[in-house]
Amino acid sequence: MKFTLSWLKEHLETEATLDEIVEAMTMAGLEVEDVEDPAARLAAFSTAKVISAEKHPDADKLKICTVETVDGMKQIVCGAPNARAGMIGIYAPLGAYIPGLDFSLDKKPRKIRGIESYGMLCSTKELEAGEDHDGIADLKDEWPVGTPAAEALGMADPVIDFEVTPNRPDWLGIEGIARDLAAAGLGKLKDRAPRTVSGAFPCPVKVAIRDTDFCPAFGLRLVRGVKNGPSPDWLQARLKAIGLRPINALVDITNFITYDRGRPLHVFDAAKVKGDLVIRRALEGETLKALDEREYALDEEVGVIADDAGVESLAGVMGGEETGCTDETTDVLIESALWDPIAIAKIGRKLGIMSDAQYRFARGVDTHFMKAGLELATEMVMELCGGEPSEVEIAGEIPAPPEAIRFNLSEPGRLTGLTLGEKREMEILTDLGCTIDGMGEETIVQPPTWRRDLTQDADLVEEIARIHGYDKLDATPLPRLEGNREPVLSEGAERARRARRALAADGWSEAVTWSFCRADQAALFDGEDAPRVANPISSELDTMRPTPLVHLILGLQKNADRGQGGVWLAEIGPAWKGAKPEDQMSIAAGALRADAARHWEGAQTPDIFTVKAAALTALQAAGAPVDNLQTDRDVAGWWHPGRSGAMKLGNRTLAVFGEIHPHVLNTLDIEGRVLAFECYLDQLPPVKKKDSKSKGALNKSDLNPLTRDFAFLVDAETPAEQVARAAKGADKKLISDARIFDLYEGKGVPEGQKSLAIEVTIQPRDATLSDKEIDKVSDAVVAAVKKATGAELRG
Repeated sequence: MKFTLSWLKEHLETEATLDEIVEAMTMAGLEVEDVEDPAARLAAFSTAKVISAEKHPDADKLKICTVETVDGMKQIVCGAPNARAGMIGIYAPLGAYIPGLDFSLDKKPRKIRGIESYGMLCSTKELEAGEDHDGIADLKDEWPVGTPAAEALGMADPVIDFEVTPNRPDWLGIEGIARDLAAAGLGKLKDRAPRTVSGAFPCPVKVAIRDTDFCPAFGLRLVRGVKNGPSPDWLQARLKAIGLRPINALVDITNFITYDRGRPLHVFDAAKVKGDLVIRRALEGETLKALDEREYALDEEVGVIADDAGVESLAGVMGGEETGCTDETTDVLIESALWDPIAIAKIGRKLGIMSDAQYRFARGVDTHFMKAGLELATEMVMELCGGEPSEVEIAGEIPAPPEAIRFNLSEPGRLTGLTLGEKREMEILTDLGCTIDGMGEETIVQPPTWRRDLTQDADLVEEIARIHGYDKLDATPLPRLEGNREPVLSEGAERARRARRALAADGWSEAVTWSFCRADQAALFDGEDAPRVANPISSELDTMRPTPLVHLILGLQKNADRGQGGVWLAEIGPAWKGAKPEDQMSIAAGALRADAARHWEGAQTPDIFTVKAAALTALQAAGAPVDNLQTDRDVAGWWHPGRSGAMKLGNRTLAVFGEIHPHVLNTLDIEGRVLAFECYLDQLPPVKKKDSKSKGALNKSDLNPLTRDFAFLVDAETPAEQVARAAKGADKKLISDARIFDLYEGKGVPEGQKSLAIEVTIQPRDATLSDKEIDKVSDAVVAAVKKATGAELRG
């Protein structure tokens, strides 16, 4: 939403500066995004008088002008056909930046066909102050030399751009902004209520509403004998300043009132309307060529305004080209209607239209101003175009005001700590347009028709605090609670937090991606049963994702396309296998590209063990018993069958890691190989609560550990982890660790077998072990491994 400072002052009597207004808007909740000050942008330009304009000796289309400027007399070579002695133009000094041409003049005089030029005379288009580029700006008034160009061109008016929250449609009119600023003490709101215009004859066009739930009320009036054409300069300047293109007086009036009062209107050329109007649902197969010159296919989900000849307007969204007003229009029908916000929002979304009218009607407009807006439009049409008005034709009923709120004037103090007093609280609510009856606990507050978001006493407290100033609320610390406090986070949230921190500490970059994806993408990850979204925000986000890896893998490719191929992406978030509550999972996932990284020690390439280590890191941080996990190859089909594995606790899968299947990558148009992991945080066993908060006994020994190496011949398909696990369990009291350090297949090893070498760490506890005791432990290791895997000690 944009407005100019002078436009605001048409509604607000204030002496506040631009900075003070912007500050007050921000404190009142109006988020100012930008302030454009044309005076600052055109600071280098000023008015100048052409003293003489002589023909260039070496160019027929050039003139040598002697110009009186703020910098003294200057010689300027000019190619404009309208350059002449005595005219007032706009002077650009050497080095000035020309916004319309996007370049800067040289800082030194430039020779043009042998004649030096000390600056430039500009057109309005070159200054982005108009569309005229046939000649230099020719100012009609006698501006003194050196007057700032912005002032002479009528562009000294700052433009404020701010964001409108969905619950405040009254801010979509400048009067609504002025009202809040006046309530905040920045000035006085001017009374600009429209006067009632008496009709000279009955309106010849009648209106019928077939669906009052869709259109509660519709107002119409004919003004005959108008003279349409360009709107006056002040109106065109207002519209241009906020980025609107003037069209003609009748259309410009409706656009002006849309922004001035937040009341969208529409005008029809009465001569082109056939018979009476009816508000109805469109019929299947009907079409309309709208004012944006696009033709729309309609169905019964779209509301329309139709006459005897067919559809002539999209209800509350956009008019039709056939009945639009032109310079030949002599009789005009002015429409002011109320439309259901939900219905208008659906029409705009269905047809892909976001017009000023649709934007406002979808958020809700002031119901009370429907007829007043029609009166204001009639008044402006008669003032600018002449004509004679008919009586107002009203169909339907204007909705009742919002329900009154029983309000206790002590609530602001109880909820916010503010002690303003009842008088000040009532003053704020009154300034915002509320009507108040009673005092103290029996106060009845009637919200205005433009504030249907006020539905309960807490809303009124918020308004009082907002207008008084959130910055004036006292900062009071909450009282400390006695005793030990229980953790705030649930067990699942705490596990996710710890896994997130552990992965970040391990070098993974956290990503936050969409919880939606395309249906075909979900199918690649066994997501055929993933829930479909009934009203997706995009056609490419119509399915709940079955895994966070969908967007992490796509994100890797996007980063690689931009030269960032070495990024490691991780995310902890939800995923869905079905539509039932138990089908939602919490997953810690990560993905990286299997590309070699340049390093002084040589190429370092991530492999399957890189992502396995990351999965173990996340699981351990989340509280999983990682020492008890078993690894197997039972993985889903979208993992590479020979380069992936699952980590299980009994029959429960806690994590999967490995390489993504090439078919999946090819379908997603991913280059190279991708390694990934998933940890299923919901599958982790519950954390056992300790009976005591004291630490357990320190289980350390002051005796040196010793190691023994073993080489076993095992079947080639036997997991190495199974051998190490069996060795470690041979003597749980003395063996502290067992790890694989070598794998050999080849000469000297029978076909179908492999040689696995393990290092077993023996930790004495009570006394140094004798050779006999060490041999006993070694024999136990060999026996345990043989029993678990059928392995034989290699000779």
